[in-house]
Amino acid sequence: MRTPLILLLLSLASAGGILMTEGATLTLPLAVASLSAVAALLILGVALLRGFGADAPDGRRHIPGRRSRKCPHVVIDGSNVMHWNGETPHLDTLREVVTTLRGRGFQPGVVFDANAGYKFSDRYLDDRHFAKLLNLPSDRVLVVGKGEPADPTILAAARDLGAKVLTNDRYREWTADFPEVATPGHLVRGGYRDGRLWLDETALAASLSTR
Repeated sequence: MRTPLILLLLSLASAGGILMTEGATLTLPLAVASLSAVAALLILGVALLRGFGADAPDGRRHIPGRRSRKCPHVVIDGSNVMHWNGETPHLDTLREVVTTLRGRGFQPGVVFDANAGYKFSDRYLDDRHFAKLLNLPSDRVLVVGKGEPADPTILAAARDLGAKVLTNDRYREWTADFPEVATPGHLVRGGYRDGRLWLDETALAASLSTR
């Protein structure tokens, strides 16, 4: 949009200079400057119209004067959630949870214990491996270091992001450092009933209503 505006100003300045030096007589230079100004004005008008109707990067249409709302974050306790559908851990369980949260307007991130990879593939899997398996950006997945508990990392991440935590763990041993775990709705529960995923809809709805 800057280029047609500059062209318009230059054309108007040129036409004004010609009128001052040669008077109102129509000359070739004056005609060229006038046509250039009209062309620049048309281009500027088209650019403005396109700008008001442009799509946002996520495919939604911008509405002038209204800020786009960011999707609320949810931190998933990966090592807990992967056991929701039976005693055996399943990566498909995590995939379904991630897909469901995305579909409801959330930005999910997942934190794993260091040994999580061994439960799926009998070897260590790092952030990038899990991110690829879950179809998430690598900066949305974290595998804590060996010997470190994942719980404080999960709770610290949720605090930094202003996010809920998706887990069936109560984190009672961490209440002193993270008193928010005792706040109703901060920990979002879920599981499977008759083979179908369920989530605490009340807690999730509260997250969306505060954005």
